[in-house]
Amino acid sequence: MDENDVEIGQAEKLEAHQKGMLHRAFSVMLYRKVAGEVEFLLQRRAEAKYHCGGLWTNTCCSHPRPGESTHDAAGRRLQEELGIGLPLTEIGQFTYTAHFDNGLTEHEFDHVFIAEYILTPENFNRDEISVLEWVSLKDLGAALMSDPEHFTPWLPQVLVCCLEYFRI
Repeated sequence: MDENDVEIGQAEKLEAHQKGMLHRAFSVMLYRKVAGEVEFLLQRRAEAKYHCGGLWTNTCCSHPRPGESTHDAAGRRLQEELGIGLPLTEIGQFTYTAHFDNGLTEHEFDHVFIAEYILTPENFNRDEISVLEWVSLKDLGAALMSDPEHFTPWLPQVLVCCLEYFRI
């Protein structure tokens, strides 16, 4: 795809990351309100992930399949990873690049989706996720400032989209 999110070809996910090719991705963030404060459901990525294993990130993220809309892909992965089916709202997009020690590069046009959810899923896909945790906006902001190495490089930009959505 190009910088305007127009598809210009297809590549396997690993190839796109090996060559640093710009490609489409999505990030889903589930939230709830507790005592008037916003909390986000974060996942700690499974250690075996080929990049960013063990890091904290938004609720769910991945890539659409060829011919699949980004919205449909986000709903599919939310079901596959957490067993949840929810109506998702797209709240923003951003492009970012991140280089990893293993030689892979994320160069993504990321679509951000959000939905409200109040439970904590128990039967999530452990090949993808090691832990799920609700985190307040205040605590997440403080942790991102003090320990950014514990989070995926795209999470701060996902959070910016969420803050704009809530007008915070």
